[in-house]
Amino acid sequence: MAAPCAFPDIFCWVQNLPPITEWKKNSMSLCICSSSSSQPSLNLSIAKYNQSRTDLSFAINADFNLPVCLWTSKPFKLNSKSIKLIDEETMSNLLVNFVEDVLQYGSNNKNNNSLLKFPKLGSIPNFKDIFNFAFLTLLFLICIYEAPQDLRSGCLITLKNHLASNCQSRLAIKLLMKLLGSNLEEQWMRSLNLAITNWIIEQQTTHRSLKTPSPLFSYALSTFGLWRIHLYCPVIAMDVENSSNPSVDERLQFSLTFNQLEGVIQFNYKVVIQERWVDVIVNTDNIRCDIIRLVSEALMNERGAGAAEKHFPSRISLQLTPTLQTNVLSLSVSKSSENPTREIGLEKTIEAGFDPPNSYFGLKVSAGETMTISLKPWKFEESVNGYSANLNWFLHDSMDGREVFSSKPSKISLINPKAWFKDRYSSAYRPFTRQGGVVFAGDEYGERVCWKVDKSAIGRTMEWEIRGWIWLTYWPNKYKTFYSETRRLEFREIVHLNIA
Repeated sequence: MAAPCAFPDIFCWVQNLPPITEWKKNSMSLCICSSSSSQPSLNLSIAKYNQSRTDLSFAINADFNLPVCLWTSKPFKLNSKSIKLIDEETMSNLLVNFVEDVLQYGSNNKNNNSLLKFPKLGSIPNFKDIFNFAFLTLLFLICIYEAPQDLRSGCLITLKNHLASNCQSRLAIKLLMKLLGSNLEEQWMRSLNLAITNWIIEQQTTHRSLKTPSPLFSYALSTFGLWRIHLYCPVIAMDVENSSNPSVDERLQFSLTFNQLEGVIQFNYKVVIQERWVDVIVNTDNIRCDIIRLVSEALMNERGAGAAEKHFPSRISLQLTPTLQTNVLSLSVSKSSENPTREIGLEKTIEAGFDPPNSYFGLKVSAGETMTISLKPWKFEESVNGYSANLNWFLHDSMDGREVFSSKPSKISLINPKAWFKDRYSSAYRPFTRQGGVVFAGDEYGERVCWKVDKSAIGRTMEWEIRGWIWLTYWPNKYKTFYSETRRLEFREIVHLNIA
């Protein structure tokens, strides 16, 4: 595949607009996306608002014989004291406008704009990259929901490549998420992944395959002794590992499709300088995975099988590896969670009775042995592969002890209302949070991983790769069906630490 061509620098174009007195028309425009030379293009334009000489607004238009407006910004007033046509305050307001309109495309984001507050423009680093990325994301959503069919397909592929492959976009998403804060970050990603889910469904109806690259929706931070990875992926974009049946009824399919995986992976690290070597110690702080619906609960109940029918985490696997291993001397891991305890008891019963007349008196004695297993639903294992530390969390079937991610429920358990996976989000013995996710903390699952590093590494910055795989499984909760499936997501991020 050819590398995507450079996307227009929207920030620079806006900043370099000439004074309104030099305009030859009532508007100025820039081509921002064209699917082909023979097809219409998408243009960004700035125009006088209601023929006013002091009020302007931006618009995204589909350039047919007559332009079709797909989006319009809030109007803004010209600052007569500013040298540039668009001053800093207006640029900041435009960014807020972009973010608000992205959030508006989410089904549950209608009342969150009160949370949207940014610092002054001069205090925001890399504002240009953040501005361009926010506009690019808004344009992506507009193409999915508003653009005519002639434009949508080609422009969406172009925009997806920019979002997924552009290094500036990868950096800008980290900066924007930090600027938004965690609450609005979640709303932003739900808006984006709802749009992607709808786009994938559209592609599937036309029998086209579309793979959403998971690195687009994950990012890592290394700061203050903490490694943190945030990841988001629509369930429909995850690979299907196994399913009980290639087809699923329409209502259940709707409920399973309109969800996304949200994950946070946090490790605490510290560097301890010993007499002859350096210890790099990494502890599990928090592993959190949730499956969040992308549409309203009312719509889930109307068109789907209900919000309670959704996937649940069944396995999480993480691998931590120093990318440059020249100075690494050894790797140590802590113990895995204990094996299940087995309680063996002997049960005896005696049955006695008289046989019919003319028969011998009979005394019947029977003895039976029963065995019970006390099994934690989640088992944690640590292992080593070279200098890679492997951390694994497995969900086990409480009835037979099998790993859930690689097995299927029996027909008997599917019709058993007391099976562990029935009513699984409200049972007192549920292996999930009430919301349907999981939280693993270091005090219960996993103690530490320790690399011994040669002292020659002191003063350097070392790089670690964190690879991860997350399995989501669906077994029926309240809905009457024999359908089951397991999906898998893979991600990879790079984190850093200073040896000092």
